[in-house]
Amino acid sequence: MCHVIVTCRSMLWTLLSIVVAFAELIAFMSADWLIGKAKPLSSEDVDSGTGGSQEPYRPTLGIYGRCTRISHMQISRRDTLCGPYAENFNEIASGFWQATAIFLAVGIMILCAVAFVSVFTMCVQSIMKKSIFNVCGLLQGIAGLFLILGLILYPAGWGCQKAISYCGHYASAYKLGDCSLGWAFYTAIGGTVLTFICAVFSAQAEIATSSDKVQEEIEEGKNLICLL
Repeated sequence: MCHVIVTCRSMLWTLLSIVVAFAELIAFMSADWLIGKAKPLSSEDVDSGTGGSQEPYRPTLGIYGRCTRISHMQISRRDTLCGPYAENFNEIASGFWQATAIFLAVGIMILCAVAFVSVFTMCVQSIMKKSIFNVCGLLQGIAGLFLILGLILYPAGWGCQKAISYCGHYASAYKLGDCSLGWAFYTAIGGTVLTFICAVFSAQAEIATSSDKVQEEIEEGKNLICLL
C-alpha cells in the first residue's frame, strides 16, 4: 500500500532539488558568463541623439552562445541578437570550454533526474530496501563534483581567440582582461553550493520520513501522513 508521507524537511529538500536543477540549467544555457569590454557608440547614434544618453553596449559571451547588438538601416532601431555561436560541439571556442560543457551537462542531467525522482518520494521512500533519499543525496554529491570540475576548467579557456575578441588582448587563462563575470557564472557557483547542501539535507529528509511519529500513523492505518 502506498503511503503519502509529507514532512517539512522532505518537502524542503524536494523544493531545493528542483530549484538547484533549474538554476544550473538556466545558467548553462545563458550567454551571460562573460561581459565583454564596452563597445563605443557609433557616430550615427551620437549624431541622431538616440544613443547620446546611453552607456556603451557590452556584449556577452557564454560557453557556447553569445549576445551582441546589431544595427539596422533605421538608426533608431538596434536589436540585441542572442544565440549559439557554435553550430556543433567542435566549434565551441576552447577545449577547456568543451570539457566544461561536458562536466556541466553531466552534472545537470543528474540533478534533473534527482529533481524528477524527488517529487515521487512522497509516495515511495525506498527501492530494493535502499532509501531513495540516501541514493539521491549520493547522486547530488556526484553531480556537485562534476559541476566543480566544470567551473574550475572554465576560466582556463579565457585565453582562447573568442574570449580575447570580447575581453581584449590582455585576456588569458584565469585572467579576465577587460571582461567581467556575468550573472550566469555566479548562478552556477551558487547552484553548486546548494547542490552539496541538498546532498547533506537528504539525510535529514530520510530521518524525517522514517521517524517514530510517521511509523505510529502508518500503524494507525493512515494513508496520508503530513507532519509539518
